[in-house]
Amino acid sequence: MSVYKTPWCGCCEAWVEAMKDAGYAVTVQDLEDLTQIKKQAEVSPDLEGCHTAVLDGERQYVLEGHVPLDAIDKLLREEPDMRGIAAPGMPAGSLGMGDDSDAEYNVYAFTGSSADTPQLFYQAGRD
Repeated sequence: MSVYKTPWCGCCEAWVEAMKDAGYAVTVQDLEDLTQIKKQAEVSPDLEGCHTAVLDGERQYVLEGHVPLDAIDKLLREEPDMRGIAAPGMPAGSLGMGDDSDAEYNVYAFTGSSADTPQLFYQAGRD
């Protein structure tokens, strides 16, 4: 997994540590501006979080923002035909933002095409 984040973001660092603790091999690239990374990852502005990760495997998926481990597990288990999943903004209680298992927020699937509307993929605190 490659994670692109700003050098001063502590919540991103907490998310990275959680990924490492879960067994992912993680490389981190600190950048002052993530605009180009998000554009290359085909993340629309309404789905942006504070960091972007690319999960390499049989399929390559984008993980945008504070995506919880359960949503990543679901993504890898189902292997849907999509670009990635996103937890827009910085949801309170999300992984890296307090890690509250009762926090409720949505994770959306996106294709990378501006013609496609993001779809609800996972409901943290409810699924």
